[in-house]
Amino acid sequence: MAETLRRILAGAGHDPHIEPSAAGALEWLAAEPADLVVSDLRMPEMSGLELVEKLKGRQPGLPVMVVTGYATVETAVEAMRQGAVDFVQKPFSPDELLTRVQRALDWSRLANENRLLREQIGTSLETGIVGGSQALRDVLRLVDRVAPTDTRVLVTGESGTGKELIARTIHRRSPRAERAFFAVTCGALSEGILESELFGHERGAFTGAVAARKGFFEVADGGTLFLDEISETDPAFQTRLLRVLQEGEFLRVGGSRPMKTDVRIIASTNRDPRECVGNGTLREDLFYRLAVVQIALAPLRERRDDIVPLARHFVEVYARQIKKRVRGISEEATQ
Repeated sequence: MAETLRRILAGAGHDPHIEPSAAGALEWLAAEPADLVVSDLRMPEMSGLELVEKLKGRQPGLPVMVVTGYATVETAVEAMRQGAVDFVQKPFSPDELLTRVQRALDWSRLANENRLLREQIGTSLETGIVGGSQALRDVLRLVDRVAPTDTRVLVTGESGTGKELIARTIHRRSPRAERAFFAVTCGALSEGILESELFGHERGAFTGAVAARKGFFEVADGGTLFLDEISETDPAFQTRLLRVLQEGEFLRVGGSRPMKTDVRIIASTNRDPRECVGNGTLREDLFYRLAVVQIALAPLRERRDDIVPLARHFVEVYARQIKKRVRGISEEATQ
């Protein structure tokens, strides 16, 4: 029977392996990967139900199909209760066997995809980051290492790669998580407005300054400040920022009294920071102060394993928004 099954499965393009006993199967499965186990019910020393139970404890994601010539409703129910994905009664035709094998393999694939999706959703709920590529996992491991410290971080990557998401994740996993997180897009503000936003200003410091105002270095004290597009800032601002990093103090615009601040700085740029240093748009001393740890984010075209999880994530998000029931993405569309 085992040889017959081997020939049928091999003829359909599968790669079957035969073991003469359940104990031998357990030993082989401990060292080799498998997509499906097809087991007889009545075997010497260990029954098919016992094999299902042992595999359920050792390899819970591995599907097992039980075949037998002694089928009863009770044994079928017990096999399914133990964790078998199917129960096949002898005699059966080759077509029936192949149909059931394919169904079991499809079930296993969907179960694994659902497990991965749950893991990815768990990550996305915590961080907003969706994906499981090796490049993204490497980044998140570095995030886990740097987050508990107060080390400054420079996040680099093209627009849209998720630099602010990484900064927020670092903050949420840090001892500062209960304090404020502020993100400032430096490239969108003129030098005067940027300085006022970050350092604050005194009353009368400039036209329209009718009252003193706290900047982000004050209101984010004890928390984290994310400076996006840091390479787009003016040299004068970079000089003032360097003083904050070196001395831990700053002056409000129009002020004369130094003010202390305890803010963790995470900066980002969508340009090569060393090129910016080379062409003079980023001070070299500021670069080394900011890039104590540098995290480089790869664009999506270089981490293609994240495309399908992201597509599924956005289908789910927008289906909720437009109140449409969308079951998912077809297998063909993911290829």
